[in-house]
Amino acid sequence: MNTQPALYVPHGGGPCFFMEWPGNPHVWDKMAAMLQSIPQRVPEPPKAILLVTAHWEAPVFTFAGGQQPHLEYDYYGFPPHTYEITYRAQGAPQLAQRAAQLLRDAGIDATVDNNAAWDHGVFIPLKVAYPNEDVPVLAMSLKRGLNPADHLAAGKALAALRNEGVLIIGSGLSYHNLRAFFSPASGDAQASRQFDNWLMEACARDEAGRAEELQQWSTAPAARQVHPREEHLLPLMVIAGAGAADTGEAFYQEVVFGKAVSAIGFGL
Repeated sequence: MNTQPALYVPHGGGPCFFMEWPGNPHVWDKMAAMLQSIPQRVPEPPKAILLVTAHWEAPVFTFAGGQQPHLEYDYYGFPPHTYEITYRAQGAPQLAQRAAQLLRDAGIDATVDNNAAWDHGVFIPLKVAYPNEDVPVLAMSLKRGLNPADHLAAGKALAALRNEGVLIIGSGLSYHNLRAFFSPASGDAQASRQFDNWLMEACARDEAGRAEELQQWSTAPAARQVHPREEHLLPLMVIAGAGAADTGEAFYQEVVFGKAVSAIGFGL
């Protein structure tokens, strides 16, 4: 069995891939193409996908343990049909228990919630990447407090799953200042490039150097301009921890609404 990679991907804006975007109908096309390319980038079809979502924060790391979790349409003001999107992949209850135990074995509190839903950070990118709904999915929360070291440690504890056929994906957005994102004249374009360049360099370092850099992410150039709140960056910390000895490399880079956005893979 080949080792699966660990990927940090942008999941766009709400249900953006499944609607006509006002004034710019093709703005999400390249991001969608990146998500669609994931099955061709991995060494073999994954046995399951463990997806860390930016839209779920819990007191401790929590895994959605249901056999087929319901969907939570946690976006607002979009066309009515986007609230009828379905995603019927199976959940992964056994993997949920194993993942939680891996964290506990590493001294990290973790739990399984059999009633947890899949938010749009889960089902929207996966509906693009795996539209056949034939790969079981395990959603994982962030931990409240958003401490980078905690998330790096959680990823490191979960890295063993990559050797068991599990594709680990962090679903967020490398630029997430929504007030500025949709305003091309906001002046944040340069800030986004500065932060994106730092992020690429940090992830390309060895495991120890990467962890040191990412724990201090808020001191990076333009960090708080790009991430006023860091929940969309924290899935990367889990992915970077799960990357283990692999170094990170960008497999997608684009300017969206004038802002630099990237996807980063470990072990591609």
